[in-house]
Amino acid sequence: MKVLLAGAFGNLGFEILKILTEKGCEVVAADLKERPENGLEGKYTFQAIDATNPETLKGICDGVDVVITTMGLTTASTKFTSYDIDYRGNLNLYNEAKAAGVKKFNYISVIACDQPGAEKVPMLHAKFMLENEIKKGDMEYVIYRPTKPYVDKGEMQLLKGYHGVKANVVDCPDFAKFIYDHMLDTNKLYEVGGKETYTYEEMAKMCFRAAGKPCVIKDSPIWMFGLLANLPAIKKAGKHDIILFSKWTLSHDLVGKDETGEGSFAEYIKEYFGRKE
Repeated sequence: MKVLLAGAFGNLGFEILKILTEKGCEVVAADLKERPENGLEGKYTFQAIDATNPETLKGICDGVDVVITTMGLTTASTKFTSYDIDYRGNLNLYNEAKAAGVKKFNYISVIACDQPGAEKVPMLHAKFMLENEIKKGDMEYVIYRPTKPYVDKGEMQLLKGYHGVKANVVDCPDFAKFIYDHMLDTNKLYEVGGKETYTYEEMAKMCFRAAGKPCVIKDSPIWMFGLLANLPAIKKAGKHDIILFSKWTLSHDLVGKDETGEGSFAEYIKEYFGRKE
């Protein structure tokens, strides 16, 4: 089976690449750049792409059975917006896959992107727009909406009045395995989370306890995020979308009903801070 993996050298993409090569799939690993000395050399074919430029996608899906895309804007950018990457970039790939006769299209979206108010958060709305394009298209699809962890360094910032917001964060290798196990499903949407659900305050306390530091939680009013996101300097630095996304994740429950993996978030935190010592 031939698989095109777009965004192959991001954190999640690389975990998926490990599994695909381990299972003997023929893989085209596509991204802006290849991760050097990654330990999987010779087990895949690399293709450099810029999804915002359809010309770089020409022919990339020829002979491919399944497309998996993890492409999405995850950091501040002064060059691109979420709509450029998450929506138009992935739509360019979808159209190329359709033209090549690909049977299955797998898209990694994000949980809660369909909730009221999400249309005001570009990093959510762009993904939801792409989901709708996929659903009304001709290709069979699998859409994954994972939860996302929020772990900071030195201190944890929470919103006043929202300490009880919950999430069941999913370990990246566990999520990658879930994607592999379901990539041949037909027209499915999964909301994927881990098997442990905690409030953000509980997560914060775990982090500080594991780090051996006093618990320092910065309590910010929710309105401050909206104010910060619209400051001219913040917009110029390309941080507007990131701040609005942080505001959303800190004020909404992010609990995936499709629980997966054996990984413990509590144990992960202990190991994470143990590695940093």
